[in-house]
Amino acid sequence: MPSPLADVIRPRELDEMVGQRHLLGDNCALRKIIESGKIPNMIFYGPSGIGKTTLAEIIARKSKLEFYKLNGTTCSTGDLKDIFSRTGTLCAPDGVLLYLDEIQYLNKKQQQTLLEFIEDGRVTLVASTTENPYFYVYNAILSRCTVFEFKPVTPDEVCGAVRRAFSFLEGQYGCRVNANDDVVSHIAYACGGDVRKAINSAELCVLSGRREENGSITVLLETAKELSQKSSLRYDRDGDEHYDILSAFQKSLRGSDPDAALHYMARLLTAGDMTSVCRRLMVCACEDVGLAYPMIIPIVKASVDAALQVGLPEAQIPLADAVILVATSPKSNSGVNAIDAAMADVKAGKTGPVPAHLRDSHYEGASKLDHGQGYKYPHQFADHWTPQQYLPDAIKNAHYYEYGDNKNEQAFKNYWEKIKNIHNEV
Repeated sequence: MPSPLADVIRPRELDEMVGQRHLLGDNCALRKIIESGKIPNMIFYGPSGIGKTTLAEIIARKSKLEFYKLNGTTCSTGDLKDIFSRTGTLCAPDGVLLYLDEIQYLNKKQQQTLLEFIEDGRVTLVASTTENPYFYVYNAILSRCTVFEFKPVTPDEVCGAVRRAFSFLEGQYGCRVNANDDVVSHIAYACGGDVRKAINSAELCVLSGRREENGSITVLLETAKELSQKSSLRYDRDGDEHYDILSAFQKSLRGSDPDAALHYMARLLTAGDMTSVCRRLMVCACEDVGLAYPMIIPIVKASVDAALQVGLPEAQIPLADAVILVATSPKSNSGVNAIDAAMADVKAGKTGPVPAHLRDSHYEGASKLDHGQGYKYPHQFADHWTPQQYLPDAIKNAHYYEYGDNKNEQAFKNYWEKIKNIHNEV
């Protein structure tokens, strides 16, 4: 069975790798560690197709350690023990380097088995994961490993890998491959930073290319577009990318950047995740705009209702309106700060009995308990307000709400300061 092209032309030296210059550039710490030949326990964290496995194999060739490779999705405790049994034998006289792909799938018992052997140095672990290791890998393993974060490869860097793939395929098929810069650029951008996906897309383009009379193969831009539809989308509703995009979406709304907010919403909607968009919009309307423009809450709610009623793709229209409105509205977080402060007091036990004059008096016998006695009905007073204590005695001087500096809240502040000053002077 033929291997995928990405595996066939996998780089064998550090300088051949595409991307990860922040880790492998000249004078970078990881490069120096690899070149020293003294390999520590490491975890490579990042999306798929960006060089984690490639780098592990390069490390194995540069070290004197016997190299073994397992995948966390399929390996058993027996597989681990079989490799560990080879340490200190003629099979691995200098030790074992174990590359463990998708380490997050190992259960607790398997990770504990692994811990025993990496702790005393019999096994050097190089693990990789597409999920945040601080969430999925046990602390005991993490404390003995250095985590290196791999980043998606830039389109400019991917272009070089795509050209290399076309060049290799020319030799393999024994004919010229005609792929212009637009084709190369499209594949590079469409892969979403995944070099493996870009190389395999290049191979598919050649396989479906147009055969010319002279025997060459021409890759058309239309073919590249057809084969790479939606391929740039990295999204997993249970993975880091899901939460990263949602975080960026909400922070763009809060940061009053409608263009960025629309971009992240487009990525969410393209993945079919309209529910998360609606929820975050409602949260931002209340949390980040709030009292600076209170009417935004029913407006955004109406937009969300319209989106849910019409469904995609038309739902993107009312949602876009809501996104732009939230992003460009004045901001205030005075409401969320106030409730956070009140919740903190309640959770800390700072409460107390409800004052007697505020208690329910709508039942027979309430007057005998003095419930409701002395309550002042504000609407019976000028300006519909009169001084009286509302908080429990134990926290009667507690203060939670601070008026925001926006026009709306400042108007309310001036209004109430005027009313209260009048009554205090009487």
